[in-house]
Amino acid sequence: MIETERLYIRPLPYAQLLKYSLADRSLEQELNVKALPAELSPDLKEALETSILTNVAGAGSDYLYFTLWNIVLKSRREMVGDLCLMGRPDAKGTIEIGYGIHEAFRGYGYMAEAIAGLIGWAAGRPEIRAICASTEKDNLASQKVLTNNGFLLQSASGTLLNWRLELKSVASGPIKTSGPDPAVSGEL
Repeated sequence: MIETERLYIRPLPYAQLLKYSLADRSLEQELNVKALPAELSPDLKEALETSILTNVAGAGSDYLYFTLWNIVLKSRREMVGDLCLMGRPDAKGTIEIGYGIHEAFRGYGYMAEAIAGLIGWAAGRPEIRAICASTEKDNLASQKVLTNNGFLLQSASGTLLNWRLELKSVASGPIKTSGPDPAVSGEL
């Protein structure tokens, strides 16, 4: 788990990820957090069904590189969004991330803080040397999240902008991290 000033960021092991995908509020009950009224987006639902669940089931101890990392606002004990890594580091040590925040929590800096926490975690892992991400060209908020965390624009393709952060120049910020416990089942 990663802890920042306002957030807990928890990688979901397979059993919790399965509960998340059911969208039946069982994960919120297990984690003792408030349920959101929102449903899973069609894109996230498809990704869970077609790749994320299968990849996490077969990843063993490497599940961190395939699962959703759930973001919880400490003060309100509410799920505000998710991060994910798109697989293990490539031959050059690069990982790709994706992220999303529930609409009610946009504009408060939570995602920028969560990305900063993930950067701190990644900087402590010798196999990770860089992080990349893509944003839609018209998604200024997502671009700001990345630029606020030191990502540099690398290229544009179609409707996407491609970003990269080299970790060798990143100093860890004021975050706490602890190793994920696959058996974690309860309160944050």
